[in-house]
Amino acid sequence: MTDENDKQDIPQDGYTFTQQVGHLMRKAYQKHLAIFQENASDPHLTSVQFVTLCALRDHGPSSQAELVKSTAVDQATIRGIIDRLKARGLIDISKDKEDGRKVIMSLLPAGLAVLDGMYPKARLITELTMKKLNPAERVALLYLLRKVSEDDDA
Repeated sequence: MTDENDKQDIPQDGYTFTQQVGHLMRKAYQKHLAIFQENASDPHLTSVQFVTLCALRDHGPSSQAELVKSTAVDQATIRGIIDRLKARGLIDISKDKEDGRKVIMSLLPAGLAVLDGMYPKARLITELTMKKLNPAERVALLYLLRKVSEDDDA
């Protein structure tokens, strides 16, 4: 016997958006962002700002194009992130010595201090995001996310 409410949940064409990869990934990402904001050592630091600071620490002084590539953040968004990080005194912006048209971002001591405070919290955030997964599922999730997100021409 089929419940009348069950019939209403399944569209006539069989396409249920709540079961689609984009919807599920968006929900998982929203959950992760909420966990990040709840647990960040700096309440004014966003996850994208954190990734940008991490990229500067890992790669050293970088141009805007290099930050776009290393963070997977689009050009328009990275500009605003750079402006906010500079306003907070976490990064410095200077002209490239070889190409005066190129702008270079560098991590300042205050930015390093924010990262030092965030790394233990970032590990906790990862743990809380994946807390429902067993060790094998965690490995599988990370493997599949890397595979889905890699460039087609890589």
